[in-house]
Amino acid sequence: MNLNTIQQEISELPLEAQQVIFDLVSILKNRYLHDQKKKLESKSQNWSDFIGCMEAEPDLSRNYKTYLSKELERKYDNR
Repeated sequence: MNLNTIQQEISELPLEAQQVIFDLVSILKNRYLHDQKKKLESKSQNWSDFIGCMEAEPDLSRNYKTYLSKELERKYDNR
């Protein structure tokens, strides 16, 4: 179906049925926009509250693999 066909089909319905279609479109639009907004919010969480909540090496973001390897060796050195 194309847009012209849909418009023609809707225009042939009684006004009450047309209103039901408009209400449904409004509900679906609101639900879709709400779901899209939730997805965006979950992707861009604000982690700024965690800044400074713990101590770590100043270069941890660059050398995390080295620190992780050292910690794993220390933790599992008895295996």
